[in-house]
Amino acid sequence: MRPDLAANGKKIAKRAIATQALVSTILSAIFMLSMGFLPGLSVFTGALISILPNSVFAVFAFRYAGARQNQQVARSFSQGAKVKLALSIILFVIAFKGLNVIPLALFLGYAIATVSYWLALLQQHQQR
Repeated sequence: MRPDLAANGKKIAKRAIATQALVSTILSAIFMLSMGFLPGLSVFTGALISILPNSVFAVFAFRYAGARQNQQVARSFSQGAKVKLALSIILFVIAFKGLNVIPLALFLGYAIATVSYWLALLQQHQQR
């Protein structure tokens, strides 16, 4: 893996996260305007539960580059996946225990944010 590949990966991840944030903000605003504050907040919270772990994972995944750092790249990727999973679980627990959210709206926000991230990555991959 050449250093420019890591920089390219960072750029792709930033675009995907930006797309995810934009879609989530629009969806939250639609829910807030049409259904009220609590449903909109629940959707927004679900979206954040997807966006924050993806951002943390991107930092871990593209921290190292280069053939000499092959083991560090693999280790960092693995650590990023573990941190992403743990952070997702913690954020879901906080949302359900500490916040007054609507579960269906929370999961809808999470699902749409996650799918928008995947679709943004897929679109960028197809453009190359």
